[in-house]
Amino acid sequence: MQSATTVVEPRPTVADFHRVNRGGGLFSESVSQWIGAVFALVAQRLGLRPTALTITNLVLGLATSVTVVALADRVAAGDVPAWVVGIAALVGWQVAYALDCADGQLARVTGQGSAAGARVDVLCDVAAQIALVAALGATAVAQRPGTPSWLVAVFAGTWMVNLVTSVMQSGPNAASMVTSTSLPVRLVKLVRDYGAVIFVAALVLMLAPALTFWVVVAFTVVNGGFLLASIAFSARASLR
Repeated sequence: MQSATTVVEPRPTVADFHRVNRGGGLFSESVSQWIGAVFALVAQRLGLRPTALTITNLVLGLATSVTVVALADRVAAGDVPAWVVGIAALVGWQVAYALDCADGQLARVTGQGSAAGARVDVLCDVAAQIALVAALGATAVAQRPGTPSWLVAVFAGTWMVNLVTSVMQSGPNAASMVTSTSLPVRLVKLVRDYGAVIFVAALVLMLAPALTFWVVVAFTVVNGGFLLASIAFSARASLR
């Protein structure tokens, strides 16, 4: 009598998780998505569901941003060293974003993806980015009390352009204004790579928090310009 042969499925590796990443830009793909792949592997070994990573990302992102907001005035007054807050922001925001990368990788590799999970992911991204914008806005105002309130409001509004366009570029009707994947184009796109953006923002908080005002100005111009360009691109396509 022949014994039954048991087929053992190979366990996924870090490379397997990274292979199914959804991009995000040169920095994100080279750094954040790889860290996310490690987190996804650990989560898979522990039997965690993707939503567990999503919620952890939200909690860590909110905690980091709330800390920056709470200490903004004390940093401006010189009571708290800027480098302490900057390092906390650098680590907190980057780990939170890596977890955001990991939840999708885990869902795709293990087949645990769902419409409800995707909705939770987007909603948590919105909440985490609102907190991030609040942190940068609070720091800009603390460092430069004359910062116009309208600038902070426009900064907050245009910041969400990245998230909205990312959602719109998924699915069967996805489209991109710039389809080139050449290195020069990808370097230019770093200004809209979330992983790179939060890395630069944390460095500014760490080394030169007084420059946060100009970070707010710069990203208001960049994201506002991209919004106008996206409207023009989509309108042109709809008139063809």
